[in-house]
Amino acid sequence: MAAEAVKVAVRCRPLSGREEARGCRAIVGVDSARARCLLRNPASPTEPPRQFFFDGAFSGEHSTEHIYNEIAYPLVEGITEGYNGTIFAYGQTGSGKSFTMQGVVDPSSQKGIISRAFEHIFESIQFLLRASCLEIYNEDIRDLLGADTKQKLELKEHPEQGVYVKGLSLHAVHSVAQCEQLMDMGCRNRAVGFTLMNKDSSRSHSIFTVRMEICTVGEYLDEHLRAAKLNLVDLAGSERQSRTGATGERLKEATKINLSLSALGNVISALVDGRCHIPYRDSKLTRLLQDSLGGNTRTLMLEPLPLSPHL
Repeated sequence: MAAEAVKVAVRCRPLSGREEARGCRAIVGVDSARARCLLRNPASPTEPPRQFFFDGAFSGEHSTEHIYNEIAYPLVEGITEGYNGTIFAYGQTGSGKSFTMQGVVDPSSQKGIISRAFEHIFESIQFLLRASCLEIYNEDIRDLLGADTKQKLELKEHPEQGVYVKGLSLHAVHSVAQCEQLMDMGCRNRAVGFTLMNKDSSRSHSIFTVRMEICTVGEYLDEHLRAAKLNLVDLAGSERQSRTGATGERLKEATKINLSLSALGNVISALVDGRCHIPYRDSKLTRLLQDSLGGNTRTLMLEPLPLSPHL
């Protein structure tokens, strides 16, 4: 997979009221023009900041609308041309992943990446669309739109179809509103829990997939069916037990979350480095995303960053 097929962008959010009350200081600066972040060492103010370069770097002043147009729009446009694609938010609990992916209604400029992707696809709709929404919780797969959202589903592999979830429900969608209704239903059924870092912490990875079938007519009036899909992924946050105060079931959840995030990071690194072996089988998350990470695909990783080291 060519390195340019994987893009990484960061979004630095402002200090929260909770962080300001704790006396946290911002140590991350953003230079959007050069797509870089500057990391200062709070213990050594005279030390030059470290530089990190990305495909896009955005500050708290940049709206989700701006971020979508700059970095996500080309990927979603590629879906209509037959490319598989994946957009996911990756980061620590409480860093702003769900805000970036799901957003808020008011102001409209902060509407999330997922809703904007729906609108983009339906702008010139001439396709058959089906949507699904699942979660991976403690390495168990559940259909968030199914009749029984607690039922554990099996991951299967077909020689032609590839990896799929047996029994996952597919829903025909004809409008942005229908997509948003399904997404809202999925969010309501998703596993969340309280931690010291986030009172409504996502305890699972969710994948909302839009499958598109495009019928084209050749010069001899023969029809060709092209298929593509877009995965919109809201990952559970990486965690440190010392900060979350996790025990019992919460600690088990955190361990599973961190292992699957590590597996995803290993797959992305292997793809970018052009390695022969890609460790897709290390987690259910990477197996599910296999056909949307390698091959004829485009991937965007959005990483929300807190400005302070004390999230």
